[in-house]
Amino acid sequence: MDWTDIMSRSESSFWGLLGLRLLSADSQRVEIGLTANQSHLNSMGIVHGGVLSSMMDQAMGTLVTAVKGGQEGVTTHLNINYLSPMSAGELIVTAYPLHETYRTMTLRAEVRNSEGILGCISTGTFRLPKDKGKAVTDRG
Repeated sequence: MDWTDIMSRSESSFWGLLGLRLLSADSQRVEIGLTANQSHLNSMGIVHGGVLSSMMDQAMGTLVTAVKGGQEGVTTHLNINYLSPMSAGELIVTAYPLHETYRTMTLRAEVRNSEGILGCISTGTFRLPKDKGKAVTDRG
């Protein structure tokens, strides 16, 4: 799969705002990196939970795209467990597939720091649109 077009669009979206980097992607695993800096921290000086959840959501969504040959899905469910506070520095999120049907995928993701400490884990379910011409919210 050629990621050039997808990554080009991503740079001007939330992905780019966060500063995410695609490290590797195939149908079994996606890895995304982030150099967490002051702007990613909360008032307690640790990486904001919203940054961590966004990293996992982005990694799982990227994996959906890899598995489905470029078709993108939307998150319908995201469950997160925060395990250890993460500090500024290098963070890696890894996503793995768990279950797949024609229209949905369930995945898991985890964020670790450069020392390998597990910061958080999540599971997510993504839905694929029926037709690229129809809105995802169309039920018809």
